[in-house]
Amino acid sequence: MAKKSKPVGSYKPNNDLTVEQSPDETGAQAMARKLLEPHLRHALSASAFAGKMLGSDFEGPGTMDFVDHVQKATGKAEGGDLAIASRLLAAQAITLDSMFTELARRTASNMGEYINAAERYGRLALKAQANSRATLEALAKLHQPREQTVRHVHVNEGGQAVVADQFHNHTGGRENGISDKQPHAPDGGAVSKSAALPSPDALGETVPIPGGERQEKVPDARRKGKRGA
Repeated sequence: MAKKSKPVGSYKPNNDLTVEQSPDETGAQAMARKLLEPHLRHALSASAFAGKMLGSDFEGPGTMDFVDHVQKATGKAEGGDLAIASRLLAAQAITLDSMFTELARRTASNMGEYINAAERYGRLALKAQANSRATLEALAKLHQPREQTVRHVHVNEGGQAVVADQFHNHTGGRENGISDKQPHAPDGGAVSKSAALPSPDALGETVPIPGGERQEKVPDARRKGKRGA
């Protein structure tokens, strides 16, 4: 019968959960906050999987040993250290690629005689390959220099916001109403001609004059240029 071997060096598994309580919360609230902290929950889940690698003949680390490691790793990531992310992505890409090659091998071994099994293995192999490629892309993006695109927004006098790369200088206000009293055609286009509106009387209605005064003939209105037909 195999006996549990002692690890090299002296250590004691830590299974004691330490809960910090602030003055403005109860003991139950402090315990709930502690149990819902992300590094504690994820460390418990990770330890359930990682602990199986040691087997039953080895006394593994305590639960709080896992929590302590996850808390330190997340603290470094929060401070901007992305080394743990880089190592995880690289390791995951290798694992996924190993899954792809093994599933591809099983696809080939079942090809011909067990076509349904070969098809399932083939689909799983392609999924592992796609995930490995996506992991490598995420790793490459992590190490690429970050670029920021800054757009300046200008606000003219009329209160209209215009993006810098499409900015046109419009002064707005009363200046827009000032004209040099000359006709203008649209830029780059010809003026289309249209027939003039019919008028029954070119001179319009006459203006009544008070009685007793001499009525004089109203002179023709002066117009610049020729009148359209």
